[in-house]
Amino acid sequence: MTTEHDRPFDLREALATVEGALSAPVPGSGPAARDSDPATGEWAGTRGEGFLLLPLWEGPWLTGVYGADWNAAEERAEAHLAALTEELDQRWGAHRTVSLRVPLFLTRSGPRPPLPEPYRTLAELDYFGDLTVWGPLRPSGTGPRWLALSLQQPDGDAPMVLTALITTRPLEELPDPAET
Repeated sequence: MTTEHDRPFDLREALATVEGALSAPVPGSGPAARDSDPATGEWAGTRGEGFLLLPLWEGPWLTGVYGADWNAAEERAEAHLAALTEELDQRWGAHRTVSLRVPLFLTRSGPRPPLPEPYRTLAELDYFGDLTVWGPLRPSGTGPRWLALSLQQPDGDAPMVLTALITTRPLEELPDPAET
């Protein structure tokens, strides 16, 4: 669970979180480290070499949810992503999409060289939703930053999680080793 569990989606709050994260310090080196709420232990984010990953919203558990109810939950989550994407498109221009099919393929196909960050952390969390990317952005007082939103569902019954990824490096689709 995340610190956003059981909280309704609030577009203004999500925008404020993204704006704050864009100006926040990003580690220049070091392994990925999980940030947890001290009272509950819930996931509050992950920071690592060149990135911050934050939850913006978490839906309900989907245990025992099927058919039309499942579709409604998925549509609600996608609507949250679409609303936030529309607002950020108005601020920073059109986004682009970065597929995570290559990291998914690499994690499922046996021993391979390690993925670079932040793809390694996304893969370890089973977060393989496509990235909706803006950048480079130039928040006041920082170097260039890239922002990505993504809708994740790490397990069949797990809640859907809307995340923000802030990086100091460009976010590009990784090359497919089968094509090289």
